[in-house]
Amino acid sequence: MTALPLSVFRHLLNSVPEEMGVALRNSAVSPNIKERLDFSCALLDATGRLVAHAAHIPVHLGSAHLTVPAVLGEFEPAAGDVVILNDPHRGGTHLNDVTVLAPLHDAHGRRLGFLLNRAHHADIGGAEPGSLAGARDLYGEGLILPPVHLYRAGEAVPEVWRLFEANTRDPRSRRADLRAQVAALRRGAERLRGLEARFGAAALREAMDGLLAHGERLVRTMLAAWPEGEACAADALDGPGTPEILLRLHKEGDTLLLDFSGSSPQVPGSWNTHRAVTWSSIFYVLQALSPDELPETSGTLAPIRLELPEASVVSSRAPAGVAVGNVETSQRLVDVLLLALDRLLPGRVPAASQGTMNNLTFGAGGAVYYETLGGGAGGGPAGPGASGVQVHMTNTRNTPVEVLEDELPVRILRLELRQGSGGPGRHPGGEGLLKEFEFLAPVRLAVTATRRRSAPPGLRGGGAGRPGCERVCAAPGGTWRSLGPGETVDLAPGARLVLETPGGGGWGEAEPET
Repeated sequence: MTALPLSVFRHLLNSVPEEMGVALRNSAVSPNIKERLDFSCALLDATGRLVAHAAHIPVHLGSAHLTVPAVLGEFEPAAGDVVILNDPHRGGTHLNDVTVLAPLHDAHGRRLGFLLNRAHHADIGGAEPGSLAGARDLYGEGLILPPVHLYRAGEAVPEVWRLFEANTRDPRSRRADLRAQVAALRRGAERLRGLEARFGAAALREAMDGLLAHGERLVRTMLAAWPEGEACAADALDGPGTPEILLRLHKEGDTLLLDFSGSSPQVPGSWNTHRAVTWSSIFYVLQALSPDELPETSGTLAPIRLELPEASVVSSRAPAGVAVGNVETSQRLVDVLLLALDRLLPGRVPAASQGTMNNLTFGAGGAVYYETLGGGAGGGPAGPGASGVQVHMTNTRNTPVEVLEDELPVRILRLELRQGSGGPGRHPGGEGLLKEFEFLAPVRLAVTATRRRSAPPGLRGGGAGRPGCERVCAAPGGTWRSLGPGETVDLAPGARLVLETPGGGGWGEAEPET
C-alpha cells in the first residue's frame, strides 16, 4: 500500500495537468488558447491509460486514453522525445486539435507514464480560414499529421516545424502556440519528477493502478443501482443529408451496453466523427450522472460495452472529414445518450441543452479567428437551466470584447442574452446569446453549427428551446439575409453579422397560473 490515502494521490496527480494548463495558457499568444482556454492537459500511465486530467475540455479528454496506444502501435518514444499528431484516425480528435505528448521515465530508466496536451489551433490549413468549413473529406480540412517526432532525444526536428508552419495561414502564431504546448510538457515533467523524488516511482505506479481500479468500482456500483432494462433514442444532425444517430441501451447488472447500430453511414463533408470522440461523449455522461465524484481515469469506461457500425457518422473511417463532427456530432451524441438514459432513469436527467458549439471562423488578411459561443442549458429536475453558457462537450470561455477588438479588425455592437429563447416548463431552459459583429476590413466568414433546423427538445412535458440562427448584412443600410448551414461568405468593411444561439429545453410541465 502507498504511504498516503488514494484520495491524496488523486489530487497530487491531478495537479500535474493543472500546472501544465497554467504554463500553456501563460505561454500561448493566440486568443483562442490564451483567452478562450481551448486546450486540455492529461497524465497517462506507462501503457497510455488515462489517470488524471485538468478541468479542461471533455471532447479532448475522454479520448486521450486512445492516443498513446495509437502512437505505441507505430513506434515507441524514447526519453527526450516529443511526439506531435492530429490525425483523427491515428490518435487525434480533429485536425485543429494538435496533440503533443512525451514519455517520462523514472530514475532507473523505466517508463513511468506520458504527459499529453491538445490545443485547438485556429487554423490548420485546408479549404477555408479556420479549417472547419468547405471540405468534402479529411484532405480538404487541412494538414494531417500522423504521429511523428517534434523533438528527438531533446533536439528539435526542424523539418517537422517547417512543415507545420508552411500549412497554416498564420504561421507565427501557430509556431508560438506549439512552443507553448511543448513548454507545458516540460512543466508537467518537472512536477511529476518532483512527486517521484518525494514518494518514489513504485508509489506513483501503485496510485495510478489504484485510481484506475477505483474509477471502475464506482461506475460498477452506480450501474448496479440502476434498474435493469433497455431504452432506445434517436436524433439527427442539421448537416448534409440530415444524418441520424440511433442508440439502443441495455443495462444488465453492473455493465452497460451502448449499441449505435443503425446510425447513418459516414457522409461527404465534415459531419462525421470517430470512435475516440464517441468514447469522449460516454466518458462525459458518466461523469455528469455519477452521484460520486469519479476519478478522471479511463477505468470509469471499463464497465461499458460499445458497439459501433464501421464507416458511420459515429465511427468514421479515413478519409472521412471530421472537423465538424468533433464539435457538433459530439454534442448530439450527448443528447441521444441522455434521452435514452431518461427512459431508464425517469426524473433524473435534464432536458436537452443548446446542442451546438456555434462555431464562428473568419479570416482577415493573415489573421484567423475562431470562437465558440455559449447558449442555453436544459432545465432539469433540480431547477432551471443556466443562460449563456458552454454546455456538455466544450468548456471554453468567450473571448473578451476588448481583446477581440484589439487583435482583429472587428467591433462588437451587442452581446446579450437572447430573451425568450429558453424552453418553457416547470424548470425552464436557459437563454441563448445574441452577438452582433461589425467588420472593419474584408473577411471570409463561416458559421458552422447545428440546432438551426431542429430545436433543443424539452423533457418530461417541458417545451423546446428556440433554434439558433445567423444573418448578415453586406453593407450599412443593406438587406439582411440568413446564412445556410456551414455557408462561407466574403464580407466587405462595414458588413455586420448577428449570431443568435439556441436556448435550452424546458423540464417538466409548467405549473398552471393561479
